[in-house]
Amino acid sequence: MAKRKIIIDTDPGQDDAVAILLALASPELEVVGITTVAGNVPLSLTQKNARIVCELAERPDIKVFAGASRPMVRPLVTAEYVHGSTGLNGPDLPDPTMPLQDQHAVDFIIDTVRAGAEDEITLCPLGPLTNIALAMQKAPDIIPRLRQIVLMGGGCFEGGNVTPTAEFNIYVDPHAADVVFRSGVPVVVIPLDVTHQCLTTAKRTAAFRALGTNCGIATAEMMEFFERFDEGKYGTDGGPLHDPNVIAYLLKPELYETREVNIEIETMSDLTLGMTVVDWWGVTDRTKNATYCRNVDDEGFFDLLLERYRALP
Repeated sequence: MAKRKIIIDTDPGQDDAVAILLALASPELEVVGITTVAGNVPLSLTQKNARIVCELAERPDIKVFAGASRPMVRPLVTAEYVHGSTGLNGPDLPDPTMPLQDQHAVDFIIDTVRAGAEDEITLCPLGPLTNIALAMQKAPDIIPRLRQIVLMGGGCFEGGNVTPTAEFNIYVDPHAADVVFRSGVPVVVIPLDVTHQCLTTAKRTAAFRALGTNCGIATAEMMEFFERFDEGKYGTDGGPLHDPNVIAYLLKPELYETREVNIEIETMSDLTLGMTVVDWWGVTDRTKNATYCRNVDDEGFFDLLLERYRALP
């Protein structure tokens, strides 16, 4: 069976790191490149963190590209208050020795999609959608060639996590999100409604540490740092593990309950900027443009993570 070719677009972030590790541990997937964007922390750190994670997985062959250093229109908003000053606070990981690629991430996305067959490349954005939107605007011919976009972002029933109505990734660059959702590419949305069901409980974190591997122990330490903010915010045992759901959806879509919906992005209102307006009940005649994940088998999700982690160093 042919491997599914993906580009991971990311702003690591501890949960981004777990998503990258899950992808690298999954033989069904071929990570043809990792593109980085400013988001959780500035671009200088996200490109560095992506390489740190690749080396943690002993995969220095993975090509990492730096992309947009700021959103398309707005000033950059970051989240060190969640992820720490480096974005990967928790474990003590060495600086990377593998090189950062010279090519800009946007150009890498364009060239890779053009070079491949139609419906060959799936984009997996784990952060703000700036790189994806810029690639679509610079080279609209790639839009019909994309197989799918599976992204973590937005929310409906859970509201927002950075404002009352907006999830962080969409809020950071709502104008980019608007470009992507209007593009016509098949989009699968992993929202807060799903990720808030995937809590890094003490028992689950202990299971990663018990693997005894570098990746397992580092992930446990990342979870313990990352979850402290959400535990205080929500009063839960553990925090939501957001981004690995993107990769898990590719591997086991049966874990997720979905519905075809229309999603529009609010780009004008000061009150609701970055809101994903999800027409869950079909009360408008707007065209359905996204597959929206509403529920997840959270035990199955963590079982999948642990199973794949056993293949990591």
